[in-house]
Amino acid sequence: MAIKKPVGVITRGTTNPNRLRRVDRYISNLPILKNSKEPLVVDLGFGAYPRTAIELLDRTLEINPETKVLGIEIDPERISKARPFANDQLYFQLGGFEVPIPRELNRDNVTLIRAMNVLRQYDETEVIASWVLMQSRLEPDGLIIEGTCDEIGRLATWITLDKNKPLTLTLSFRLLGLQTPSKIAERLPKILIHKNIQGEPINTFLNQLDAAWSNNAGLSVFSPVQRFTACVEEMVRAGWPIANTPKRWRLGELTINWEAIKPLGVQL
Repeated sequence: MAIKKPVGVITRGTTNPNRLRRVDRYISNLPILKNSKEPLVVDLGFGAYPRTAIELLDRTLEINPETKVLGIEIDPERISKARPFANDQLYFQLGGFEVPIPRELNRDNVTLIRAMNVLRQYDETEVIASWVLMQSRLEPDGLIIEGTCDEIGRLATWITLDKNKPLTLTLSFRLLGLQTPSKIAERLPKILIHKNIQGEPINTFLNQLDAAWSNNAGLSVFSPVQRFTACVEEMVRAGWPIANTPKRWRLGELTINWEAIKPLGVQL
């Protein structure tokens, strides 16, 4: 590769066990993971301890036993601490958004990149360039999952991108105890978090989601799952292009096409 120096900056590296369970569940249901031969999945920015890379491998192996996971960190000390955990399906490499692949893997590109809670610590103006660099490392049908979540993984959001553009935004909620869906606004991906203002599509969407949640409050006596499912059904009837199915809604997961909520004036 032409790029020698890791692209990015060292960010906070702490994370809690099981924090990324929601996004890992989403990844494990992607056809590209199920159908690929020896998929290579990248955990970009795994932090001070390789917990998230280990969890990612455990979860994806259940779907495809040929999966390999590559943990990438920009901090050499974190790589040194992670390498004792490496095996023939779990690798660690110093790097950043350029996604360097260890020579022993003998491949040029990766199947999927998961970059959670990484760009949240960057400036909004740096997001698109980081996306483009990661996209350049994908296989032709590869995907990027880029987003953020709260400290214990009860609220999570992520954008799914292919090699050329963003495809969808996913919101994932722990439904038990949820007051209003718009609570998730504080965990939006960096490209959207400052766009939750009047006139922006994401703000309109979250406001209408709150209204639908309120309209279906009566169903909470049965379960928050029934209430959320009815809430999403109402959003679909209102014309919002929800991309996933009731099976996912019952998990507290909602995926909407990117074009419906993308920021105004941002060319992607």
